[in-house]
Parts: sequence; structure tokens; C-alpha cells
Amino acid sequence: MNVMEKPYIAKATINIGVGEGGEKLTRAEALIESLVDQTPVRTYSKVTNPEFGIRKKQPIACKVTLRGEKAEKIISMVLAGLENRIKASQFDKEGNVSFGIREHIDIPGVRYDPDIGIFGMDVSVTFQKPGHRIKERRIRPKKNTKSTKSYKRRINGINERKIPSYYRIERWLLCQENTEKQQENVVDVEITQQ
Repeated sequence: MNVMEKPYIAKATINIGVGEGGEKLTRAEALIESLVDQTPVRTYSKVTNPEFGIRKKQPIACKVTLRGEKAEKIISMVLAGLENRIKASQFDKEGNVSFGIREHIDIPGVRYDPDIGIFGMDVSVTFQKPGHRIKERRIRPKKNTKSTKSYKRRINGINERKIPSYYRIERWLLCQENTEKQQENVVDVEITQQ
């Protein structure tokens, strides 16, 4: 397999949705920090929902984004708690996967702490191929147009990059008649003139 085609784990995001701020959210943050040794970030509600008692811009959850070895370590820990089983419906069309765990004490090596309690969590794993960052970077982003350009340049199996411009016009005029014999002559002209 080509090295540039091999996907890798770009990041893993762990989210604990509490639904309210205060002490419960603080305990969820303490749990994430004890699991991954990284400070989580609070997420805030976007809309007001009186049925759930949520106001706009109220802290309701916490999350942490992991990359590299930390991401691989936490993914293997959580998957061990799920007995290394994932459903096909948990993958999206890009190949990323999201799964949840009902109780954090299902993860091997994690013990129950009465000060924290029991929380469930969601884990989202993002896969990327090398070179994907070029499209998403802030400075000089580029589209991967090399493949589309080379496709446009190839007409009737001939690569136009190797043909000088004055031969392209001649070839185009000959291809208008669209016969195989004339296309073979164009290929001969291309090879003999270079």
C-alpha cells in the first residue's frame, strides 16, 4: 500500500455531557483529567430549552481532544471496556468512528471513586490520510487538484503534458473527425516530433 494512502489517527475527542453546570460538571472534569492527564474544556449550550432547564450559554458538558500516543492509549482503553466490538453503523462516510461507554468503571484499570461518581462518555476518533492538512490549514490552503488536472489533460489516452502546444492544436483538429486511424497518426506525430 502507498504510504500516502494509509490512514492514521488524527485525533480522539472524549466528551461527557452532564446537562447542567455546577458540582456535577466539576466532577466530570475531574474524571477526564484523571483519565488522560489533560485539562478538559467546557462546552456551552447554544439555545435555551425550558423543558430540560437549559439556558443559552450555560455550561453543560466538557471535552478533551487527544492526539498521538495519548489518543491511541485512550482508544485502546475504552475499546477494551467495550470488549473490542464496534458496530458498522458507528462509522460515518469518511471512515471516522464514534462510540460511547455507559459507565467509566467499565474501562479496565479504572476504579470507582465515591467523590466523582459514575459517568458515561462519548469517544469520537478522526482518521486522516497524510497531506489532508494542506487542504485545511489557515495559511495558503490548497485543493488537491493534481488528479483532476491530469484527468483533464488526458484525452483519448494521450498525456498532453508531453506534447508541445502547437501539436495540441493539430491533434485537436485531427480528433474532431474521431477515427482510430487518425488518432494513431497523432500519437506517431507526438513521438516522432519530440
